Amino acid sequence: QLQLMESGGGSVQTGGSLRLSCNASYVSGSYTMTWFRQAPGLEREGVAAIDDDGATIYADSVKGRFTISQENMNTKNTLYLDMDVLKPEDTGRYYCAARFPRLRAEWAFSANEYVFWGQGTPVTVSS
Repeated sequence: QLQLMESGGGSVQTGGSLRLSCNASYVSGSYTMTWFRQAPGLEREGVAAIDDDGATIYADSVKGRFTISQENMNTKNTLYLDMDVLKPEDTGRYYCAARFPRLRAEWAFSANEYVFWGQGTPVTVSS
């Protein structure tokens, strides 16, 4: 059973930056790991995804501002989301999710395709 745990959320002002982390037990083979977010009253939406081969995809709303990356060590994987030039509309709870095997790019932001989820970390951007 893969366990995911996010950290790094917080409160910042517009234009600020945050780095989110998601710790996971070691994963190998074909996979997709993705950051989702959910604002109050809205559906969960995909933000950024990365495959085992390093391919990335971003939602249009965060392109040029967010960067997804991963660090694979012998016993664990860590997923990161560097968020710059934050806007109030980036406010929400951010979740990391994992899927085996990797998803086709067009499905990367389909929440129903993911089995493993973390508990989320809150991000608040004030104007």
